[in-house]
Amino acid sequence: MTKSLFPGFDGLMTLSRREGVDVRPTLLRVLTDLYVQTRVHSEDEQRQFVELATRLIDQVDDATRAAVKARLAVYPQTPVPILQKLGLVAAQEGRRVPLAREIAAPPPAPSPVRAPTEAEQRMASNMAMQPTDAAEIHDMFFHADASQRALILHNLEQTPLKAAPRIPTVRAKRAIQILEMAAIAGDVENFTYELGDSLILPSRVAAEIVDDPGGEALAVAARALDMPSPNFQRILLFFKPEIGNSVNNVYRLSRLYDRLGERSALVMLAAWRGSALAVTRAKYQSSLHDGERQRARAGASQTRPGVQPGSSPTVRTGTGGSSDH
Repeated sequence: MTKSLFPGFDGLMTLSRREGVDVRPTLLRVLTDLYVQTRVHSEDEQRQFVELATRLIDQVDDATRAAVKARLAVYPQTPVPILQKLGLVAAQEGRRVPLAREIAAPPPAPSPVRAPTEAEQRMASNMAMQPTDAAEIHDMFFHADASQRALILHNLEQTPLKAAPRIPTVRAKRAIQILEMAAIAGDVENFTYELGDSLILPSRVAAEIVDDPGGEALAVAARALDMPSPNFQRILLFFKPEIGNSVNNVYRLSRLYDRLGERSALVMLAAWRGSALAVTRAKYQSSLHDGERQRARAGASQTRPGVQPGSSPTVRTGTGGSSDH
């Protein structure tokens, strides 16, 4: 169960002790939420859950212990030793304290149906990726919600658009090591710099990927580096606490990452690079346009007519002061 519920559990505990980063509260929350997602467990799964959870319950803060207690109190298959550890058993051993029924969560609202955008239609057609196309794909991805982003990435797997070349293996492995160390240290600046440098992205796009609250952009960047799934999960836990503290977000992104194909990631990488080129072109085109207007104005101001309107030309006369006949 340790491997299926939380890959690399013992490795993370060792890392926590060596690096001084206390991940035990997050691990206990994740382990508990994963356990209660399944109604039936084998004896081996129950035994391992009791072993791991018992170790962590005594080592976490009161707020984490209270949150775990609330989750396990409404779960019908909580093992008796855990009930006893949390004080959830009645006077007779093995009997649960009567509790109120769990309130059912409301069903998720369906995503609104929308017409495909021009960029989506271009992705479905056999067209080369131009900078304007890349910019539209970039903007469409970052303005989409989680389900729409998953659909975009799925469609990119089949698109005829040209993908970016693979990152060389040696460079990718070095980047993965640096990114994970920066994530553990919470070093946003170096993490962003290394991500942009390894993927050949401008700092603006790299910062947009790192700051993306949904996490899908970071998953695409990691897949473009061919990052192993356990490394990506550790980065989520350490570097993105707003995601790592939510079991649903961690496993939503983990599933997305495991299903994300290399081609989809490399096509999106090409779009990110192309969008930067589109911004650069637009900037210089605007500057050139302003320069042309200024030169046109300067040329017009330097041109002067030989005779002012309303004036008559001067008539030359002879020595006598009268005109010659």
